[in-house]
Amino acid sequence: MSTRGPRGSPDVPRDPRDVTPRKARWYREVTARQWKAMFAAWIGYLLDGFDFVLITLVLTEIADDFGLSTVTAASLVSGAFITRWLGGAVLGALGDRYGRKAAMITSILLYSLGTFACGFAWGYTSLFVARLVIGTGMAGEYSAGATYVLESWPPRMRNRASGFLISGYAGGTVLAAELYKWVVPHWGWRWMFWIGGLPVFVALWVRRSLPEAGDWEAETAGTAERPHPLRPLLATRLRRRLNTALALLALAALFCVFTPVGAGAVPWLSVLAALCLTAFAVQLGGRRRWVLYVSLMATVFCAFLYSWPIQALLPTYLKTELGYTPSQVTDVMFYAGFGTMAGCWLAGFAGDRLGTRRAYACTLLASLAFVFPVFAVRHSLLWLGVLIFVLLALSQGISGILPKYIAGHFSTTDRAASLGFVYNVGALGGAVAPVLGARLAEGMPLGRALAVLTFVLTLVVVVLVGGDVPRRLARLLDRDTPGDQLVPVTGDACGDVRT
Repeated sequence: MSTRGPRGSPDVPRDPRDVTPRKARWYREVTARQWKAMFAAWIGYLLDGFDFVLITLVLTEIADDFGLSTVTAASLVSGAFITRWLGGAVLGALGDRYGRKAAMITSILLYSLGTFACGFAWGYTSLFVARLVIGTGMAGEYSAGATYVLESWPPRMRNRASGFLISGYAGGTVLAAELYKWVVPHWGWRWMFWIGGLPVFVALWVRRSLPEAGDWEAETAGTAERPHPLRPLLATRLRRRLNTALALLALAALFCVFTPVGAGAVPWLSVLAALCLTAFAVQLGGRRRWVLYVSLMATVFCAFLYSWPIQALLPTYLKTELGYTPSQVTDVMFYAGFGTMAGCWLAGFAGDRLGTRRAYACTLLASLAFVFPVFAVRHSLLWLGVLIFVLLALSQGISGILPKYIAGHFSTTDRAASLGFVYNVGALGGAVAPVLGARLAEGMPLGRALAVLTFVLTLVVVVLVGGDVPRRLARLLDRDTPGDQLVPVTGDACGDVRT
């Protein structure tokens, strides 16, 4: 049998060995087990986003009920961040030692019960305490869920895995916005939190149906002693006592910083908390890696400072400065949520194609063109929605590959604890952001304050991530600091390569 060659060439026999097989679609390379892992973790992130964004949606209603000022009410958003560093380290260590799945289940139970308790709050203090429980659970969900999926998916598609996973959080914000429109006007803000208790049932389903993460299972198979990432903090009796005191001191300092209790002493208390957390980072990183831990904490802190002023105070801005109704706020939050979700998906593909750092830096630079136009629109709901969609797709959507960026700095044996600690200490930027935005708004319109914070801090993150600053600083102490430990030795584009 013969076939005709291209452009009218004579019929020639074709050797079957010369036929190049068509490359399979990327999604066919992902096994059913890996898709199942993604779906389960994505649902957890969806409910995580739903639970956490509730406070931003009902902040004005809570302030009216409890007679709170804007700054005091904004500190309720900050409350969940105070315990995140502790939850990230402890639940991350649980994931490193006993498996990613056990840590995921514990995390979901904690933030679900904390959210349910918010519905019974009788005042500012009780609501703040419930927010502390939510923060502890959320921290564990981030580290356990991210490491679970990243270590389950094929190495060359781990940016995609990261982006798909984080998009679940944005989906939760959309779901919360839709429920806000129907629930709060009819039944009040408390019902929003009671509905948020539903993830408990997801935890039960996760417990019976999920396999363990592939990389962790392979790393610990046949080993008599499983990793204990917090061992440097507990090596001796004296060190255990000192670190317990440091932990209590850090929690007390942060509590005073973000509540009226610390009024007048915030700068000193902030320095005290920062010193305590840095001491933990130095111990966990050791002589050679402590710079890596501290610089990654600073990078994440700045990332939260640029993204969270908008994420936390956007509903307040819409209701107070623009006078939008709950229905209009819901519409804008839909644009914002879907913009972030679409951005997470695109970030995953861009990260796998361009390299994690290059995709991160280029996308953030592009987002700067939309920051000030978003807050210049006042009378067009449609244009505001379109602009907020694009801005959040580029600025917050790129955070979809932040877990991949951070986790790539650590090995499998201590990845969950290190990711949990570094990310959630840096997440204190999210606690600072709404309060800082509210403070700036005392001297200028809230919209302008949000735009200034977002623009300036975005530039800082572009330099830190695009310039690979954490790894460069780490190599000053340890020249053998590896490159991305979540990709094959050949690496990805733009120099994210293992050395």
